[in-house]
Amino acid sequence: MENLLYKEFRLVTHPTVYLFWGLAAMLLIPNYPYYVVFFYCSLGIFFSCHGARENNDIMYTATLPIEKSDTVRARILFAVLIELMQFLLAAVFAMLRKQIPTLGANLAGMDANVALFGMAFVMMGIFNFVFFTAYYKDPNKVGKCFAAASIIQFLYIAAAEAAVHILPFMKYRLDTPDPEYFTLKLAVLAVGLISYVMLTIFATVKAVRSFEKLDL
Repeated sequence: MENLLYKEFRLVTHPTVYLFWGLAAMLLIPNYPYYVVFFYCSLGIFFSCHGARENNDIMYTATLPIEKSDTVRARILFAVLIELMQFLLAAVFAMLRKQIPTLGANLAGMDANVALFGMAFVMMGIFNFVFFTAYYKDPNKVGKCFAAASIIQFLYIAAAEAAVHILPFMKYRLDTPDPEYFTLKLAVLAVGLISYVMLTIFATVKAVRSFEKLDL
């Protein structure tokens, strides 16, 4: 698996992945929908999978002395590492934002706090499930798979941001500066992280089954 991951990062990673990591700094933008920061990470994964298709990466990998299931697991683990790096960088900028009091609260939606990260984990877990389960049914239709996943992501973003303005629990508990209601926000983060892990595992299991049935 280590060698496959090395191959993914050396041959599959699209240059925009590094650019989109840098967009974690968008958490410093006043009054902005911060979930979009994590959407860009999804876009980098899509570009990487699209480039892999154009370079016949799956056919190349199929010639290696490995199981087909390992091909799927390596690609999804590759995506997970990209996502976790995005979360790590976003956390750095969220902490930096706290040191700039002039930025104030985010009037557009969820503030850059712990609860935001928990809900973003759910969003990325949904992306992994929708994208990779569809992708490994037919890797040639990567654009169609991403379109479906991104539509669901933006519906999620719209619902999450609207909830901040509609639901009192969201507005007065979760959409508050840290460390207010910190225990509650940590619970949201924990639930989000568990959801992300479970959705990604389910995606991997289903994707492996689909890919093993695929006639290359």
